[in-house]
Amino acid sequence: MIRLAAFTIALTLSLMPARADRAADLETLYEALGLIEVVDIMRKEGVGYGADMEAQLFPGRGGSGWAATVEQIYDPQMMSRTVMNGLDQGIDEDDLGVLLDFFTSERGRQIVGFEVSARRAMMDDDIEAAAEERMREMREEGGPRVEAIEQFIAANDLVESNIMGAMNSNYAFYQGLLDGEAFGRTMTESDVLNDVWAQEPEIRDETETWVWTFLAVAYQPLDDDDLEAYISLSETDAGRALNRALFNGFDRMYVTISRSLGSAAARFMAGEDI
Repeated sequence: MIRLAAFTIALTLSLMPARADRAADLETLYEALGLIEVVDIMRKEGVGYGADMEAQLFPGRGGSGWAATVEQIYDPQMMSRTVMNGLDQGIDEDDLGVLLDFFTSERGRQIVGFEVSARRAMMDDDIEAAAEERMREMREEGGPRVEAIEQFIAANDLVESNIMGAMNSNYAFYQGLLDGEAFGRTMTESDVLNDVWAQEPEIRDETETWVWTFLAVAYQPLDDDDLEAYISLSETDAGRALNRALFNGFDRMYVTISRSLGSAAARFMAGEDI
């Protein structure tokens, strides 16, 4: 028994550095991917959307209570933790090493820097509209850069995954409204599904436009060789694992947020203070 206990303690201690190293490596990857900045941008966008939601669902009745509720729902710690969990659950040790090598390199840091800058710039509606117009012109003209972006989109399944994420979020929002009895008994689960799927063509159009616009802005200053290297990474097992992990993490984050927003909105629609 003593020997077994000693062996167990020794085994436990031998495993602890590996777990600590993995946590540190995941934190490094999270930062290298620019996710600290991206999550902050998403939070600011979400808080801004709260005013639009009030105008549509309960105009003039939200006030400071609704603003505070939206701020609380877009909890930065929850958002970061959910995305980090997605990375932890979706990326194994071998892939983690490959990803760290790429994204902590000079090339990787430059790519992420361009992505974050583009994401931040497109928070401005006028900048986004102008970028969208330039993107449409670029696609009409064609050329190697257009082909490279098409390849990048395909390698990462960016359009279809974002469409599914948006529909999942919409469904979760309706679920929150149903939880709060915003529609009384006039809307069923089947009605919700039908309504969400009816939005698919519009979501598809908006998603494809946004993805193309964002990538055109983000990678405009990027050298062809760097973009090709990024595409090559996306087509590896490590790149695919990262892509799945990010989508899973962000999908869970937005589903959680959307359902909470729907539930809170239902209470404001009913005239209840929160």
